[in-house]
Amino acid sequence: MASFRAPPRKGENFELAADLNSEYREKRKDAIKRVIANMTVQKDVSGLFPDVLKNMQTDDLEQKKLVYLYLMNYAKTQPELVILAVNTFVKDTDDPNPLVRALAIRTMGCLRAEKIIDYLCDPLQKCLRDENPYVRKTAALCVAKLYDLKPELVIENGFLETLREMIVDSNPMVVANTVAALTDIHNSSVAAGSTEEIFVITNNVLSKLLIALNESSEWGRVAILNALARYNTESDQESEHICERVVPQFQHANASVVLAAVKVIMIHMRNVQSENLTKQLVRKMAPPLVTLLSNPPEVQWVALRNINLLLQKRPDILTNEMRVFFCKYNDPLYVKVEKLDIMVRLAGESNVDALLSELKEYASEVDVDFVRRSIKAIGQAAIKIDEAAERCVNVLLELIGTRVSYVVQEAVVVMKDIFRKYPSTYEGVIPTLCANLDELDEPEAKASLIWIIGEYANKIDNADELLGIFVDTFIEESYPVQLQTLTAVVKLFLRKPDSSQGLVQQVLNTATKDCDSPDVRDRAYIYWRLLSTDPGAAKTVVLAHRPPISLPRTTVSPALLEELIGEVSSLASVYHKPAETFVGRGRIGADTLPKTTGDVGDDKQATQKALQTVVAGQQAENLLNFDDPMADDQQPLGIAATAALAATPAAANLLAGTSSNPLDDLVSIFGNVSMGSVPAAAPQQNGLGSFGGLSFGATPMAPSAASPPPPAQPQQAQDDLLGLF
Repeated sequence: MASFRAPPRKGENFELAADLNSEYREKRKDAIKRVIANMTVQKDVSGLFPDVLKNMQTDDLEQKKLVYLYLMNYAKTQPELVILAVNTFVKDTDDPNPLVRALAIRTMGCLRAEKIIDYLCDPLQKCLRDENPYVRKTAALCVAKLYDLKPELVIENGFLETLREMIVDSNPMVVANTVAALTDIHNSSVAAGSTEEIFVITNNVLSKLLIALNESSEWGRVAILNALARYNTESDQESEHICERVVPQFQHANASVVLAAVKVIMIHMRNVQSENLTKQLVRKMAPPLVTLLSNPPEVQWVALRNINLLLQKRPDILTNEMRVFFCKYNDPLYVKVEKLDIMVRLAGESNVDALLSELKEYASEVDVDFVRRSIKAIGQAAIKIDEAAERCVNVLLELIGTRVSYVVQEAVVVMKDIFRKYPSTYEGVIPTLCANLDELDEPEAKASLIWIIGEYANKIDNADELLGIFVDTFIEESYPVQLQTLTAVVKLFLRKPDSSQGLVQQVLNTATKDCDSPDVRDRAYIYWRLLSTDPGAAKTVVLAHRPPISLPRTTVSPALLEELIGEVSSLASVYHKPAETFVGRGRIGADTLPKTTGDVGDDKQATQKALQTVVAGQQAENLLNFDDPMADDQQPLGIAATAALAATPAAANLLAGTSSNPLDDLVSIFGNVSMGSVPAAAPQQNGLGSFGGLSFGATPMAPSAASPPPPAQPQQAQDDLLGLF
């Protein structure tokens, strides 16, 4: 029988369990360290929970910390065994060592196990009133964790009132942690839909916060500054007082503290009546913002995003500091892009020459994306500063002279915007642009040059030849190029009708017959109808005066900008979006999930709308025929057609929800409803074969020739779904 005995248990966990139960203290401590090491590298050591728990009662603080760390990690997987540790936790909260008391109450708050929450209240109540400030500040944060787990327990035990009393604590660390806890509870309460003010800042509280501000740790200062940003002042003197007390925080080494201080100043500066004080505050804000750029690239980028937002609100903050934002050779691309945007915002008549010199250097970099953005920045400077437009155009001409493909193409795109801003001002540049036609192979660059040729067709002698190149390759071009070619040729015809009849006939025939883009076809039909019926109206529409473009001062709406200024130093100010667009509600309950079983009435209404849509699609008239009256025998549309469809058995089954095979019923509905007759072509006298009496020498073509009429035969029920459409 001995040969059938089970082999002895072996393995790392077995050895660890043996060491955890060793009679030697050092061996047990070493085993706990190995357990934590395995836990750190994601090895499963949850089976050792009872063995680790036995080592909880010890006077060795290091060992106690390791055991508590293990408990926090595996409390969720072993909720039944966690109760065994309650007695030790409660005992440790009465330990003479404040570090042990704080460690015990912190660990109990982090366990997040339902069965241990009820045992947490009494020790927490004692620790909130502990004589040692370290224990009190730890217990304050534990209240916020408990509120997240069970809010009613916090309210019933009066922890909120205790926290409000602790705001006036003599220790600044306690004040800072209390503010952080109350702010977190307040935000959770607001997110849950509560209208009760959890954290109300009174004058007494305000003075205490301002006193504790200079004595707190860096993260304590951030919590207090965020609370000050929420405070609604009662007078302009109070706003001035807050600004004066917060300004010294600009000198702090931590970037988060600096940005939080900037946020408080920007918010309370709205109520400051004194212009001199406002100018002083704006002037004092510049050096700390510039100092933020000496941080690592990631922090720089966050600072630049916030600076971009601040400049949209206060463009005068960094008026004389543009050179600080010049790009360095080792800056990552994401930092360079933000610096370019800020440089354009700071550009003015006094510093535009330095900016253009810098941007011209950037255009010779090896990073293609950065080069394109630099050239685009030159165009933005030209649009923003009227006096510097000519200098910007000269720089662009120098860049075009380099004959580098991507430089030339981006310069052409930028020149199009400059022509829109300053029409008929820089026409001497057009021959240079046209000479580089062969260099263009990107759709945006081609479309930009085509727009310039069409806009100035009457001043370009060979405009028909240039556009003819794009007309010959019309089908191979991308859709934006096709649309611009179509419009440019029509502009050319309206300005030079005698020399471009054949070209416009060719492009319209190609666009309506051979192009597979509905947008291009629709525009071609509209132009064709305009030219054939009323050339005067075509001139009014196609050659209409366009207002000059301008550079927007802000990238967001004024209301959103005010909201984002209040979120400086948070992710909202980095993304330039409200927090609710990218932050979830935290908890997802059954009531927030979409209902899978909808109301029967809603289903019937949805089916009715679907049937109406089907009929509208079947009975849609030819949109190109504007003159033909509706035939007498044409099927009714809209609600009337839906009522007619509802009389069929298949539709009745769908509406009643008793259909055994909805797909077959839909097929039968399609098959039983006859298609409306196709409207006749437009009369010959208003046909599209001639443009306002100008014959092209070609056979007139009706608009419907490009799209044959659908068959009048009813579809059979056994046809597949593709045949139905």
